[in-house]
Amino acid sequence: MRGVLEGSRSLPALNALHFEVPAPEHLFAQRPSQHPPRFLMLYGSLRERSYSRLLTEEAARLLEAMGGEVKIFDPHGLPLPDEAPDTHAKVQELRDLAAWSEGMVWTSPERHGAMSGIMKAQIDWIPLSVGAVRPTQGKTLAVMEVSGGSQSFNAVNQLRVLGRWMRMITIPNQSSVAKAFLEFDESGRMKPSAYYERVVDVMEELVKFTLLTRDSAAYLVDRYSERRESAEALSRRVGQRSI
Repeated sequence: MRGVLEGSRSLPALNALHFEVPAPEHLFAQRPSQHPPRFLMLYGSLRERSYSRLLTEEAARLLEAMGGEVKIFDPHGLPLPDEAPDTHAKVQELRDLAAWSEGMVWTSPERHGAMSGIMKAQIDWIPLSVGAVRPTQGKTLAVMEVSGGSQSFNAVNQLRVLGRWMRMITIPNQSSVAKAFLEFDESGRMKPSAYYERVVDVMEELVKFTLLTRDSAAYLVDRYSERRESAEALSRRVGQRSI
């Protein structure tokens, strides 16, 4: 609830008008969404036999088996950030998919101890805000990586930082597939292994978090500072109109 605080004198820096006590009744929709959860999947390599793409496709099959609707973005033809206007067809395709989705999966190869430039370019083209709309805020995110050598977590750790920066709900579990060239058969399917079981775990967790949060995402990311800032901005606009 908003309004006057009991004992507000002990919080002199707080604007009581915009303060809200979190309430559980706002976290559960009276009529939960019935459509399949929607997932956008990004991968970070353009190779013909891209292991980040193969891992993405394997995860997509799992999400579909769990009742999800999945769309995989093909990064071929996406310009580098600032190389082209945001009206470019591939940029618009990516942004439309980001707006459509309720959750995402980001999968990158690890190159020189970091995510690939192709992976970063896709994320850089997704804006923090478009007018009053934030395309990623409150949406769920799972991160995965593939590497050619021993298991590493550099790429997934960087992806987590980006997910937090994009104000996404990044799930606790993650997948890192070492020596990825050994984990897929000739047809591109992932072989049975502990790595595969971890991918199943991650996708299962992603679906659960998405179903849990998608109807309350707007409430979860509603912030005191932004409520106060929005009210002050509105007051300034009204004041300017009256001059």
